[in-house]
Amino acid sequence: ASGRAAPGRGGRQRSGSSGSAMAEAQDAPGRRGKRPGDEVEEPARHFDTKTTEPVSFFLSSLEELLSWKPDGNGDFNICTVPLAERQPPLHSKRPRTLVCHDMRGGYLEDRFIQGSATRNPYVFYHWRYIDIFVYFSHRTVTIPPVCWTNAAHRNGVLVLGTFITEWTDGEKLCEAFLAAGEEASRAVSEQLARIAQHYCFDGWLVNMENTLSAAAVKNLPPFLRHLTAQVHSAVPGGLVIWYDSVLQNGTLKWQNELNQDNRVFFDACDGLFTNYNWKEEHLERTRALAGPRQTDVYVGVDVFARGDVIGGGFDTNKSLRLIRQHGLSAAIFAPGWVYEHLGEENFLHNENKFWGLLAEYLPTHSICTLPLATSFSLGMGTSRFLDGKVEEAGPWYDLSAQDIQPLYSEHEGRLNTSCCLQDAWCGGSSLRLQGIIPAGEEHVAIRLFSLQMPAPPKLFLTLLYKLEGSNTEFAVALELTTWDSGTCHEGNVTSLPEPNSRHHPRFLPAPPPGLAKLLASCTRGSHGWTSRCYELELQDCSLRDLSLLVSRQQPSLQEMPFSCLLGEVRVLDAASVGAAPPQVQSLSASQLWWQEGPTAEQLSLSLTLRWAFPPGQAGWFRVFSQGVRCRQGQTPPQLLGLAHACLYRAVGLAVPRPAAGQSCRLELLVEPVLHDELPVDPQRWGRLVLIYSAPATGTSRDGH
Repeated sequence: ASGRAAPGRGGRQRSGSSGSAMAEAQDAPGRRGKRPGDEVEEPARHFDTKTTEPVSFFLSSLEELLSWKPDGNGDFNICTVPLAERQPPLHSKRPRTLVCHDMRGGYLEDRFIQGSATRNPYVFYHWRYIDIFVYFSHRTVTIPPVCWTNAAHRNGVLVLGTFITEWTDGEKLCEAFLAAGEEASRAVSEQLARIAQHYCFDGWLVNMENTLSAAAVKNLPPFLRHLTAQVHSAVPGGLVIWYDSVLQNGTLKWQNELNQDNRVFFDACDGLFTNYNWKEEHLERTRALAGPRQTDVYVGVDVFARGDVIGGGFDTNKSLRLIRQHGLSAAIFAPGWVYEHLGEENFLHNENKFWGLLAEYLPTHSICTLPLATSFSLGMGTSRFLDGKVEEAGPWYDLSAQDIQPLYSEHEGRLNTSCCLQDAWCGGSSLRLQGIIPAGEEHVAIRLFSLQMPAPPKLFLTLLYKLEGSNTEFAVALELTTWDSGTCHEGNVTSLPEPNSRHHPRFLPAPPPGLAKLLASCTRGSHGWTSRCYELELQDCSLRDLSLLVSRQQPSLQEMPFSCLLGEVRVLDAASVGAAPPQVQSLSASQLWWQEGPTAEQLSLSLTLRWAFPPGQAGWFRVFSQGVRCRQGQTPPQLLGLAHACLYRAVGLAVPRPAAGQSCRLELLVEPVLHDELPVDPQRWGRLVLIYSAPATGTSRDGH
């Protein structure tokens, strides 16, 4: 294939799923054929101007908001992880927990969509305890970086962006769209709803921290009603929440409660996020006024404890206790205090301590779909592991690669669940379980996940673990509990259920014939990791909890300490295990950008890969380069990175420089990683062959 790209668009070559394509250079994103060093034009906000890596972005003005329209260059910012189902659903009347993330202005290392080599980054992973995640910054339109939406959705949590106006500029902006009449305000609400729909996040926090004119404040409730209706229409389950700031007369005055001065805005949207300087009498009045909508009031808690507050920092539980006593929802603002105030070094320990202190007031959520498969990765690490060994050394950070997270249990010092970055089966971390089997007891059960779903007739379960420390006189296994029911039976109808609805799946030395994929995963323990497979047949049961059972090898009257790492846990519906996976289709390359290489014998190539794969079928994709050949021989496959959508931008790939009259061949591979994490035959991967040659005499070496 040959030919230049049209202005502003990268040309594209297509191949079959296992076919090949040849391509000449096209324009790099944001560069439109310019040489390195030339001024970068739009769409620069979608890509890092130095490297052309895709980045998350915001909108800085009303003009940018109104002129926004979908653009193929922004596809990297689209969340591809559907919002996972969980129980109870958000619309239940149980008090909710909102987390508002505000860290150093936002768009830090989390703006790099394909990850970065950040050491000791901030991560959030206590998703089981919260309902809503707000990404906050002081930009006019804060579009959440897609890595946060991917991680939150994988764990069943909604993500909101922020629409904020502040100071004198905020007054002018509000005058321009609120005081100008219904048509102008509707244009803004429709654009905000379109942006949430396009990038697949779940709505908006609206925060107007400036005085409003009489004309502007008159049109504010209709604007909120229209925005809420538009979001509900465009985003199933979407939300609009109003921050407690402006009063119905246009005055900027924080109330720290729901009252008659701000109720008109609460009535126009899905909820109110109150300011932080409240006392118990504010909560009493709020509850009385909210009536049946009391769980739509999110009482603000500033973890930095600025102003006259009940409690922040490690005393945040004091605020939560009062909020829950009055049946209200909570909005925890800036929990990054743990990272910013206490430092990076012991962050994971301090983070678990912070959320452990709050756990009593944070109702947990249950998973309600299979497969459930996780390697417990936090989306960061000091190395990247695969099959129990280091695949790539060095720090990395990519929240899109965060796995489904468990409950982080702690019981009076006798049991502790934490993250281990030093060793993992896959990704960047494993789950460390430490505790004591009490004197006279045979075992302890450590709850990993709360479940709420009908059990399929047959389950397969897999476990990868590693025993730690000098004491290895204990055994580990998986335990499933079911909800009490007179009809629930294990195995056939004549077998008796175990007491307390506890089920211990049968260990499979080898899985049944015909399940070759599962066979491979049952015998793959290595590097000190042990692999176990189990099966469990149930009739008319509903799953309740998945736990790790730690048992003594020998009876003893002494208490026994234990420590082990979990590398992977999977719960699979046996009926779906044997299904053939789809094939990666239509792999293509576009937006090629050539530069001088790191050595005189090399060139540096950046390009965008796109492909097709059925939505929702893959957890992520692994992208490789292989077989760079100019004369003879080839290099082994090299992992370029992980993709969480059907596109990936390879940046700065060092390839051999062809001699005059010579062609070189580069093969690119895309491996889908399925939700059940069972291996996919390489014949079903995407493959693309790129053939390139030295330019004709007189052609620039840079850019083309």
